[in-house]
Amino acid sequence: MRTRTITALALLASAAIGGVFMAFRLNPFGDFAEPEPSPSSRDDRVLEVMGRVARHRFVSKKLWKQAYEDHPLPIGLEQTISQPYIVALMTQLARPTADCRALEVGVGSGYQTAVLAELCKQVYGVEILRPLAEEAEKRLAELGYKNVSVRCGDGYQGWPEHAPFDVILVAAAPDHVPQPLVDQLAPGGRLVIPVGRHFQELLLIEKRPDGSLRRTAVAPVQFVPMTGEAERK
Repeated sequence: MRTRTITALALLASAAIGGVFMAFRLNPFGDFAEPEPSPSSRDDRVLEVMGRVARHRFVSKKLWKQAYEDHPLPIGLEQTISQPYIVALMTQLARPTADCRALEVGVGSGYQTAVLAELCKQVYGVEILRPLAEEAEKRLAELGYKNVSVRCGDGYQGWPEHAPFDVILVAAAPDHVPQPLVDQLAPGGRLVIPVGRHFQELLLIEKRPDGSLRRTAVAPVQFVPMTGEAERK
């Protein structure tokens, strides 16, 4: 199947704490029912970026027809690529800007990394599974992203050599918020992370200029568990 234009993204989704909306475009690999979008608060930059980043490039070719449906997809090694709605929700909650530095924990196939790279000055990604880290690094380079650095490592510890970060997104769920990630968050920064074992909540943690924290529970979610040091704490 020939690759279609990036702008034919099938599903765009975004959210703010004050409201949620969904917007859909034509699936380049087939038709599907399109829910009516509901008006609410949104970040149009996130929509624009998700209209550019071709999600099918981050999954195996046999899954291309499903790449623009709003659900997770397997990427191997018992890992998944998050559904577009969740990617947009987490991105909007993080409020990335053109001059910010972002850390992503749990790079997976690199889809969320690419979305961040379109919005941030520099993105650092950590992936604990070496085959995924190497594939994501290669894929992102082939797609022309020059402001991304990916390494294989335990994301529980973040990437202290490049801290502090204005934005931290975590794509795997520990049962508590890792303190190293909080420590590496810049004043005014925002950490978006799923937390929980059997029941998970997506949390937004904001670090105020004086170093104090504001913690907001956003929505119930279901992510793969964070492995490595998070399992031993």
